[in-house]
Amino acid sequence: MSSKRLKLLLIRGLGHSGTTMLDLALGAHPQIIGLGEAARILATPRPGDEHRGPSQLRGAHRFERRCTCGVVAAECPIWGPQLEWLRLHDQAPMQEKVQRLLMDSPHAGEAVWHVDSYQDDLQMTRLPEALFDIRIIHLVRDVRSWVHSRAQAGRKAGQRWPAARQLARWWRVNAKFERAFRQSSYPVFRLGYEEFALQPQRSLQLLCSWLSIEFQETMLAPGLNSSSHILAGNRVRFDADRSRKIAYDGAWLAEPGPTAAHLGLLLPGVARMNRRLVYFNDLLRR
Repeated sequence: MSSKRLKLLLIRGLGHSGTTMLDLALGAHPQIIGLGEAARILATPRPGDEHRGPSQLRGAHRFERRCTCGVVAAECPIWGPQLEWLRLHDQAPMQEKVQRLLMDSPHAGEAVWHVDSYQDDLQMTRLPEALFDIRIIHLVRDVRSWVHSRAQAGRKAGQRWPAARQLARWWRVNAKFERAFRQSSYPVFRLGYEEFALQPQRSLQLLCSWLSIEFQETMLAPGLNSSSHILAGNRVRFDADRSRKIAYDGAWLAEPGPTAAHLGLLLPGVARMNRRLVYFNDLLRR
């Protein structure tokens, strides 16, 4: 296989599972460039999407929205030229868009991984192996923590049975990704949000070894060291305090007594999936 293939690292999983923080942490490595939710930006906007960020970035909004590299999108060395090109070539296939983004990157030709962290995309996982050297990180948050977080948001939105709805979603989406990754020819690294947030150094050392690069201490302070170019992603990307270090959101642990989120582990299939996907690397054993 040609060594000239474009290196692309995909972070996939449910939203609100730490993907943006992982993108920032990886982007603090000199051989990794984070692109945020690139697949979301590159996808052709559908009718009715005119008010959404990706569509607006093709217009005047690119002169207003700031990239994590510190300049507005139109002036970003990676996204600026791409957004101008997208404005005129939005009907091009995703493969052409991704190729252009990576080949026109200031880091093209270097032994650099570009990272896409649009959690819900599977289209990039099907890009041709002849052109792309792709690795996939399947990032999964403990079902109890994730359901607690999303059920709170559901209750505020007036949903009925928010915990049950979110439990079903956790199961359905992660099962979908597992099936897709089994069918993919690309290597997959399973990483739990709990492993990443509670044992960041060991997690990132494993990831670096998997990518055949040396671990860098700078990765442990993403907000201070990341060279990512993130236009779309969680708001934590611009929160200097929260992105300064990798920390665990353990709010669910303070809930009194067993909650609906805990009860999900009474379902054997959910419990097995949680162990298999979240604690695969066995980094939290005492």
